[in-house]
Amino acid sequence: MTLDPDQTGPIRIDGPTEWPATVVGAHRLREDLTVVRLIGEFVPFAPGQSVEVRTPQHPNMVRRLYPALPPSLDGKLEFHIRTVPGGWCSGSMVADTRTGDEWKIRNPAGWLAVADNATDLIMIADGVGLAPFRALLLDISRREQPPRTHLFVGGRFPRDLYAADMLALLANELPWLTIIPVVLDEQDPDWIDDWYESCRVDIGFQPEELMPGTLAEVVHRFGPLDLQQILVCGGAAMVQSTVEMLIATGTPRELIRYEGF
Repeated sequence: MTLDPDQTGPIRIDGPTEWPATVVGAHRLREDLTVVRLIGEFVPFAPGQSVEVRTPQHPNMVRRLYPALPPSLDGKLEFHIRTVPGGWCSGSMVADTRTGDEWKIRNPAGWLAVADNATDLIMIADGVGLAPFRALLLDISRREQPPRTHLFVGGRFPRDLYAADMLALLANELPWLTIIPVVLDEQDPDWIDDWYESCRVDIGFQPEELMPGTLAEVVHRFGPLDLQQILVCGGAAMVQSTVEMLIATGTPRELIRYEGF
């Protein structure tokens, strides 16, 4: 594994190694979103990195996904996959992934990482941009003194906060973690998402906990964030607008690490 000397470049695993992994569960949570769990060979990525994935449905196509678990010696992997509008490959991964499918994993890369000396941490996640932060949270929970962490999670509607139950449980277990849910519209749309209805649970965010607005707007309300390390991940447009807002409100650029997709 190599890392740029100034710690600002992407982390990469040397060599073309490819690791197989077998799907042991594909859990459809929304019409456009599924969580896929796999077991296979140990993949030596760093928490917060993404990896290239090839599936049997599209063996000649590569998607870059973020593991939602830190590296596991027993080869456990988890990915959160959302359909990209107009993206037939992502749509097939959401709808057609089945237990027993063999995936190929390779080329870990990325620079979403928490500094060893971090004491305050801001994470800003749009949609499945939550996945690398989940891996990072589990990783830093092993530290003797984890940084005080505020995680902003955003979606258009309340039901787009697909991991509300998991986040509520994490926040209860980790006293240094605060979750701030953000939605553009405070009411779900009229159309029924059967997948959401079938997996609805009582654990999650209450309506009064939701902060209205875009992630960029909500972050702006907190004023200059200049004493924390800040990580941003999600759709490219959200990432760009949020980073621009952070800088405009006084956050030094060098405190921000971000990746969009």
